Amino acid sequence: MTLRSPLFSRIPTSLPKALVLMLMLAISSVSVASADDTDPQTKVLDVSSLGELDDLIEQLADDRVVFIGETHDRYEDHLNQLAIIRGLHERGHPIAIGMESFQQPFQDQLDAYIAGDLSETQLLRETEYFERWRFDYRLYRPILRYAREQGIALIALNLPREITDQVGDGGIASLTAEETALIPTEIDREDTAYLAHLKRIFELHPKGDDASFEHFLEVQLLWDEGMAERAVRWLRDNPESQLIVLAGTGHVEYGRGIPKRVERRLPVSMSVVMSGRQRPFDPAMADYLLYPRPVDLPQIGLMGVMLDTDSEGEGVAVQGFAQQSGAREAGLKAGDRIIAIGDVAIDAYADIRIALMDSQPGQQMPVAVLRDLLVGGAKPLRFEITLQ
Repeated sequence: MTLRSPLFSRIPTSLPKALVLMLMLAISSVSVASADDTDPQTKVLDVSSLGELDDLIEQLADDRVVFIGETHDRYEDHLNQLAIIRGLHERGHPIAIGMESFQQPFQDQLDAYIAGDLSETQLLRETEYFERWRFDYRLYRPILRYAREQGIALIALNLPREITDQVGDGGIASLTAEETALIPTEIDREDTAYLAHLKRIFELHPKGDDASFEHFLEVQLLWDEGMAERAVRWLRDNPESQLIVLAGTGHVEYGRGIPKRVERRLPVSMSVVMSGRQRPFDPAMADYLLYPRPVDLPQIGLMGVMLDTDSEGEGVAVQGFAQQSGAREAGLKAGDRIIAIGDVAIDAYADIRIALMDSQPGQQMPVAVLRDLLVGGAKPLRFEITLQ
């Protein structure tokens, strides 16, 4: 092993750029771990000085595409994404951020958000974020807010969920002509390593008797080919800019998913960056492996209710309660329809997620409901709920 710097170590591998980067972030770009807290062999990045981070940015700066893999629910992965985005942007070269977490039909909403014409809550409602992606928005919020502050374009990469849901049920052959026009025309099924990897995943997961590996495979292919095709379309339209792609590690590891399919369409320089935590060490997984210290989002306050998101009528109906439920203790009943939480009017499930996004356990939250009576219609009621 040849020591290149306090941060980077060369690993013998068939990938010439394969490096291991130890990013020990404690919180986003402010506080960091000290060397005394770690194994002597572990190198610590002092984010406050940005010295070692600059080394990574220097390595990535000339790539046309940088893929940064994520475990969707790990906050430290998203903090690392933001640190790299910030470092590349501050070099002064134009960049854009491609996101798996937004679907292609909602590109106009992302554009309006960056332009300042759409608020954050409007963006979440109009992109149907909580119905289509569901992961805690706070994981991505620092990235989106930075992009808005700096005027960095956000690119919706993913295919519409309606398409992939249909393919999961009936395969590509079940799509209508109109739906088929929305999927990539080029789909590569010849990568044996990719197929074997997906076969292992399929066999490990519980499934019904009617589960079809072919349908599962076609969904994965559509995700990877669809995001690659969208990325290449943007690259061709913006030849002087760099694209930073944020996607799940399964879509970028070993370059099998999106990267290989981008390269097939448009040979460009690229790097893959991803976390090496919680998986066997293999330098072939990516060009750069990150080993971040876990960082948890603050816990939000919960009402302790189960919701009927398909309920008809005003508000969102309470279907039941958790074992520990501040809502039940406050007097809510099954069948009550929540119409307001704090100062947020509730018309759909997304409104509840938005209303509670920055709440805390133990906080007192006013909640308005409609309760149907046997005689006389619905009665409006208000409660003070102690969030759990």
